[in-house]
Amino acid sequence: MTLVATPARLSTTSSNFDVDFKARLHWSADTDAGIEQRVADILADVQLRGDAAVLDYTARFDGLQATTMAELELTQAELKVAFEGLPAVQREALQAAAARVRSYHEAQRKASGESWSYRDEDGTLLGQKVTPLDRVGIYVPGGKAAYPSSVLMNAIPAHVAGVAEIIMVVPTPKGEKNMLVLAAAYVAGVSRAFTVGGAQAVAALAYGTATIPKVDKITGPGNAFVAAAKRRVFGTVGIDMIAGPSEILVLADGSTPPDWVAMDLFSQAEHDELAQSILLCPDAGYIDLVQASINRLLPEMPRREIIAKSLNGRGALIHTRSMEEACAISNRIAPEHLEVSSRDPHRWEPLLKHAGAIFLGAFTSESLGDYCAGPNHVLPTSGTARFSSPLGVYDFQKRSSLIEVSEAGAQSLGQIASVLAHGEGLQAHARAAEMRMKI
Repeated sequence: MTLVATPARLSTTSSNFDVDFKARLHWSADTDAGIEQRVADILADVQLRGDAAVLDYTARFDGLQATTMAELELTQAELKVAFEGLPAVQREALQAAAARVRSYHEAQRKASGESWSYRDEDGTLLGQKVTPLDRVGIYVPGGKAAYPSSVLMNAIPAHVAGVAEIIMVVPTPKGEKNMLVLAAAYVAGVSRAFTVGGAQAVAALAYGTATIPKVDKITGPGNAFVAAAKRRVFGTVGIDMIAGPSEILVLADGSTPPDWVAMDLFSQAEHDELAQSILLCPDAGYIDLVQASINRLLPEMPRREIIAKSLNGRGALIHTRSMEEACAISNRIAPEHLEVSSRDPHRWEPLLKHAGAIFLGAFTSESLGDYCAGPNHVLPTSGTARFSSPLGVYDFQKRSSLIEVSEAGAQSLGQIASVLAHGEGLQAHARAAEMRMKI
């Protein structure tokens, strides 16, 4: 039986476009009630029994038998051995990617992550103090696939921000360790690493156990159990985001080889069946060429069954009236990854308001951003790019306001505060300000 991938063909001129478009975009972030209950039970058990519960769940879910937590901790020596044992080409690629990611996030820190202050005319000092979090936990997926790039993208900005301790957790089903993941932890400067995954790993990081230290924030993607656990522990610790399925949106003017665009659509569809790949283009003939490329290239792909299910279930090839209309639809979608595959991408970039990352020009494949361009690949999904941003240095810092009121400033500010405090019925607030005034 021939495998077929036929994304929905939509046109903005159709009277049913809005209905069909919304149906294609729909994805529920609601977690299955059964998952929620199991996650709640796991979190409560880890909070109660600590390491013993982590050992039990690791044996049950990952098939990794251990009698002590020491057996699940990866030493720095092991990480170094993993790095040194890689083929030279992998070592060099890992180091080059890490250098670019570090360089980008160092520039980000300088631009937005410095403390500042000023004094006004009466000598009062006002400002902001930026300090790093003390300890963060990074979750690295390790089930169906292993992602060394996720180690770099989570650990390096934390390191650049000045986080003192970075704790990595990664599931290793049946005890199988991915050497690239371990090597990436070594290159990125991970402080401690544990072969633990799932909701139990999130619980251990959030609450702390005798072995795994409690962190201030947890970042990194995971499956439905990990997402549900992160949602539940938010407030006890910070989290980066609740990630949905991966997404790519390609705005094309028809000037890019159709094979390139088809492969870019594949690059997200191969993640999982719920991933979404969409093409917006004003050239109907070009859309036909992309569909032909999909048909021809699909059989070559090792993950072709996943790609086909993703494209058939959530993919779309949308014919628009113009590139301007394509940009407007893109803003409605607010995609995770947005490629502007055009002769003149900078003409369209000012029209694009909402996207996790914008890839400009035909040579800028989304996959370069995933691995080595430099900007972070942990991006908002499911339309949340309307109000949230990529993971960055700022996610591993916090800001404290600085206020030093001079004696002269206490006179004028005290009067204002006194009036407002009395108006709110908070007399102690008013008195505290008035005591500092020369009445």
